[in-house]
Amino acid sequence: MGPFDFIKAITYTKENLFLDAQAAKDYRKSSWIINRGLSQNPDTILYANEMNKYYFLPEDWKFSFYLNSIPKKQRYAKWAKKDPAADSLKLVMEYFSYSSEKAEQALSILSEAQLAMIKEKLYKGGK
Repeated sequence: MGPFDFIKAITYTKENLFLDAQAAKDYRKSSWIINRGLSQNPDTILYANEMNKYYFLPEDWKFSFYLNSIPKKQRYAKWAKKDPAADSLKLVMEYFSYSSEKAEQALSILSEAQLAMIKEKLYKGGK
């Protein structure tokens, strides 16, 4: 059973999946991604935050909390993705010792070749 099966049961079907003995093991393996999935939606972010505080609780308690407190509703939320411009912004901030505002202005002026040169100069090695 995958993490999205648990999210669907919590938010939409309201089906108790813990009747199956394997469910606790599956939930334990993916509890962090279930929490992350629920934190992507404005309706459920506070519930996910509450479970972050009480990470030490047993899995069936966490699931029961979610199942009984989150209202039934079909939710579609895009997962937050890393902004590709953030890496370039950090490079410009470090290279020129700029604040984030100045770095954004400089980033709009710099070409791809100049960004590649900055990235090469700031390369520190390793993985």
